[in-house]
Amino acid sequence: MDPSPSLPHRGCLSPEETLREIQINLLECKVCFETFNSQQRERRPQNLSCGHVLCLECITALSHPLQRKLECPFCRQLCSVDSTSHCQALADLQELLLSQKPSSFAPPHRAKGGFISETALHLLATFGGWGTLINPTGIAVLGSVGEVVVVHDGEKRVVVFNQQGRKLHSFGEKGTGNGDICYPVDVAVSPTGYVIVTDAGDKAVKIFTSRGKHVVTVKDCFQLPWGVDTDSCGHILVSDIQAGTLIRIKVNFSHGVILENQIVLTNLQSPKAVAHCRKTGNTAVLEHPRERNHNRKLKVFTKDFHLLYQMDSFSLNLQFSFRFSISDVAFSSDGDVVVSDSDQGLICSLGNVQNHPVLTPLVGDHLIRPAGLVLLNNTVVTVDGGDHKVKIYSTKLGA
Repeated sequence: MDPSPSLPHRGCLSPEETLREIQINLLECKVCFETFNSQQRERRPQNLSCGHVLCLECITALSHPLQRKLECPFCRQLCSVDSTSHCQALADLQELLLSQKPSSFAPPHRAKGGFISETALHLLATFGGWGTLINPTGIAVLGSVGEVVVVHDGEKRVVVFNQQGRKLHSFGEKGTGNGDICYPVDVAVSPTGYVIVTDAGDKAVKIFTSRGKHVVTVKDCFQLPWGVDTDSCGHILVSDIQAGTLIRIKVNFSHGVILENQIVLTNLQSPKAVAHCRKTGNTAVLEHPRERNHNRKLKVFTKDFHLLYQMDSFSLNLQFSFRFSISDVAFSSDGDVVVSDSDQGLICSLGNVQNHPVLTPLVGDHLIRPAGLVLLNNTVVTVDGGDHKVKIYSTKLGA
């Protein structure tokens, strides 16, 4: 039984924190994020043949109606619907916990007056949702137009919305053919408006026009491409989580020609998120070491890729006496570092990390699991893997 792709390492937890982790990581479906419920047929936890657990409704939604097979959203193994079985262990665990004092099993919340009692930004708009978006993994914004680009696990991997939430178009068919996208992880937009997608399934970076026309595919220089961003010159920066490198790719977008591939950083520990600051030329890389006792580490490099600053989650928690595990990074227009925590559902600013970093909460409400992060003036645009929605936060209160 493996209900989630991996359980986060928490160290020593209190009994209340342990119950909270069980609820979040074991007792909810990791596709729709609804709590398992053996009394409701569609919410019953079901074992796939690969060992992962989904609710019956999501198995039905993800499976082929005729072949009665589905691709596991976590390990990508092909599983038969007819081979699924009720996960009695999770049902028994849930019944045991629910028989305890209800207050000890209450969903986590942020009490008024706590660390995140006040945040600088407020929810302005939200759109998407399950069906329109399926397990989104990355987000970008198309320049001054402000169109929102999201990569997800749908049949067409890239979806473009306007800022009012209207779906404009989608592209990148699911597959391995020319112009198809097998398994998208992240997305970026060049200064000239080209859409760049990292495809972990095809071990490639794929470039499209803003309307979805395939321009060129960059292959054979990655082991497992992951995070992506572009610098002010339009050069593509890609992290390779398996090789432990950061690669800079120079492309003639208008002619669809790859000019140069250059490894600019090596010896990184499973680098994932990448962000480039247009103001300073600095580049931030977030390392996710595979070892359970190693903390995630944020590294900021100069425009010449010399190490400028580094901080891990452990030292961050010591400084601010608050459990915060960095999952994504971005830069504000002023050059401040902004980070998210997908476990806590928080987005915070670290300020100018060259000076003494100051952790300032920006977003703490209506956010479950931020899976991507973009800053635009005084606006934060994020895609929430918890409810499959794009959320826009601003200093102005939404209606």
